[in-house]
Amino acid sequence: MLTALVIIFVVGYLAIALEHPLKIDKTASALVLGMLMWVLYALGAADIVPKVSGEHFHRFLAENPSLSDASPARQALEYVLNIDIVEHLGDIAQTLLFLIGAMTIVELVDVHGGFGIITDRITTRDKRKLLWIISFTTFFMSAILDNLTTTIVMILLLRKLIADKQERWLYAGAIVLAANTGGAWSPIGDVTTIMLWVKGNVTAPALLSYVLLPSLVAMVLPTAIIARSLHGTLESQPPFETENRFISKGERKTIFFLGVGGLIFVPVFKSITHLPPFVGILFVLGCLWVFTEIFYNSKKMLDSAKELRLPKIIARIDMPSILFFLGILMAVAVLQSTGLLSGMANVLDEKIHNIYIINVVLGALSSIVDNVPLVAGVMGMYPVADPGTTGYFADFVIDGTFWELLSYCAGVGGSILIIGSAAGVIAMGLEKISFGWYLKKFTWLALLGYLAGVGIYILEKMIF
Repeated sequence: MLTALVIIFVVGYLAIALEHPLKIDKTASALVLGMLMWVLYALGAADIVPKVSGEHFHRFLAENPSLSDASPARQALEYVLNIDIVEHLGDIAQTLLFLIGAMTIVELVDVHGGFGIITDRITTRDKRKLLWIISFTTFFMSAILDNLTTTIVMILLLRKLIADKQERWLYAGAIVLAANTGGAWSPIGDVTTIMLWVKGNVTAPALLSYVLLPSLVAMVLPTAIIARSLHGTLESQPPFETENRFISKGERKTIFFLGVGGLIFVPVFKSITHLPPFVGILFVLGCLWVFTEIFYNSKKMLDSAKELRLPKIIARIDMPSILFFLGILMAVAVLQSTGLLSGMANVLDEKIHNIYIINVVLGALSSIVDNVPLVAGVMGMYPVADPGTTGYFADFVIDGTFWELLSYCAGVGGSILIIGSAAGVIAMGLEKISFGWYLKKFTWLALLGYLAGVGIYILEKMIF
């Protein structure tokens, strides 16, 4: 059954990758893949669950004595239904709710013309200068807002600056690289760094000290190569104006600062309350909703400004991208539940036994499978070592080399393929970038920057 799951995953992955030649939407392939893998897992649960989840499975049976007389197949299926699928769906729902909240807030700012505050300040039409401005802006924004939200903001900004689709794809690819590299060195910039930071594997000072420079190199090197291929200036675009006449420039700024400020507030909210990020983003969305309702009510135009209010804005959210994300994460959840991911990590540890090579391989794998369960599996396999530990496991202490490099590799490695990161998936969905185009134009650039960053990190460790 495990072999069948691997084959199904590979076939489904190829269907997603070959979306355009097959003329089958990637969302459809992802949903079929995710649900089919859960069907196969449920059918093979009697053989898989006792082996993979032995201790947890026996505890589940002890807590549910009514299952003592049931067949082994029934017991295993109940474990899958009540434990595995519920836990994974809970984790996935948190990601999707955060995504929906962030996309809605960004859309709210966009329809009110808030991003004109940024675009009005980007006056250069020189293609190379624009690329560098966008890349550095994305790099540092993703460290604060997280790479997913930053990608949404910057892609929407691109639409105001560049009319030609193929040219816009080039900048969008650069945004994916910059967003992933920017999120890798900040404790709140990427889901994986948040995981490592919250669990105490790394600290913020260590990430800033050792991961910032490799991440910067991983962004700058590919961007410099892309810039060499750009020549001339862009066609002039008309100044950004909203499609409504209901709000003033000052009111647009208010919406912009409330929206972006709300996004920045989310990690602060999390650090104060210790609640999941989706709670913070939905709290901010609720506050913005109340504010806009009061705002339009005070102007006595709740009816005339329907297109600018949250009910209409939510309807504009790209649901196919949400469902695509759901299908992919559900498929990867099966790989995690069946022990395939942790088994792969064990093989790496036994056969390679070198933290640098293991992390480089894990980073490359994160471009194929979601880096969140991958990092979660690695964290589960390797406990944080006690201070003073010697030998191989000395690199697994808090702020150890293994954890710092894992933060870099898991975040930056996802750029190698466009479906390897949330930023890539969002760019793919919003701009309809094809998998093959990114593979041809950006995979080698992302890989070059990724390996260069690893080299810089090793050099840092040798010097300091």
